[in-house]
Amino acid sequence: MFIELTPTHVARPPRIGVFDSGVGGLSVLRELRREWPEARLLYVADAGHAPYGERSGGHIHARSRAVASHLIDDGVSIVVIACNTATAVAAQSLRETWPQTPFIGVEPGIKPALAATRNGRVGVMATRSTLNSDKFKRLVSTLAPGEPLHLRACDGLAAAIEQGAAGMHDVRSLIERHCRPLSEAGVDTVVLGCTHYVFARQQIQAALGPDVRIIDTTLAVAQQVARIGRPAGSVACMGTRTAPTLLLQTTGNAEHLGRVASAWLGETVEAAHITV
Repeated sequence: MFIELTPTHVARPPRIGVFDSGVGGLSVLRELRREWPEARLLYVADAGHAPYGERSGGHIHARSRAVASHLIDDGVSIVVIACNTATAVAAQSLRETWPQTPFIGVEPGIKPALAATRNGRVGVMATRSTLNSDKFKRLVSTLAPGEPLHLRACDGLAAAIEQGAAGMHDVRSLIERHCRPLSEAGVDTVVLGCTHYVFARQQIQAALGPDVRIIDTTLAVAQQVARIGRPAGSVACMGTRTAPTLLLQTTGNAEHLGRVASAWLGETVEAAHITV
C-alpha cells in the first residue's frame, strides 16, 4: 500500500531565541545549527551592555529581562540563555516572569568533570559573577560536597575574546595567567564555565597541556534544545535550509558581530543593530 506523505506530517520548527552578552553564545548557536539544521534561530548579542561577567547582579538581571522580553515579543517560543553568568543570575526570575516559555540555560559541567577526573583535582574557569552567584554555589554543594574544586575567576578573558582577532594577543596573555595556577594545583580536568572560552579552547588546551581534559556543555545544551523543540513524531525538513533560518542582532557593533559570527560559524552572515 502506498501512503502519501502530506504536509501535515512535516512540522515547522519553532522559532528559537538565543542570547548572550556578546559573541560567546555563538558557541552554543554553532552546536545548535549542527544538531538541528532546520531550526529557525534569532541570536541577540547584548554587546552594548557587556561584559555581563564583570557587572553587578542588578545589571545582569535587568539586561537579561530586557533581551528576553525582546525575543518573546519577536515571536520566539524557546529562549536559550547562552551565557553562564546570565543563567546563574537571572534564569529563575525569567522563568517566573514567562512561565509558558521554556528557558534553557547553561551551567558549568561539574558533574561530567567529576566523572572524568583521574586524580580528583578539577579546575573551573569562569567569570567572577558566575563563581560568586548563589546558583553556582548551590550547584557545587549539590554535586561536589567536600570536593576541593580549584576555581579561577578569569577576569578580562571574555572581554578579550569578544574582540575577535583584534584581541588575540590579550587572549593568549590572559590564558597563560589564568591557567598557570590550575597547572600548579595539578588539575587533570578543567571546566569551561563561560561560553566565550569555548572559542579559545585550543589556546587553553595548549596552556594546560595535552593530558588535561577540558569539559564544556555547549553540545549538551544544543541537544536539550532539540529534544524540547522538536514535536514528537516530526521528521526533519528535506533539502537545504530555507532562508532565513538565522538572524543575528546586537545592541553593539553589527559589523563586528557579523564578522566574528561568519568566522566562527563557517558561513557568511550579517547582523543588525537593535535598541533594547
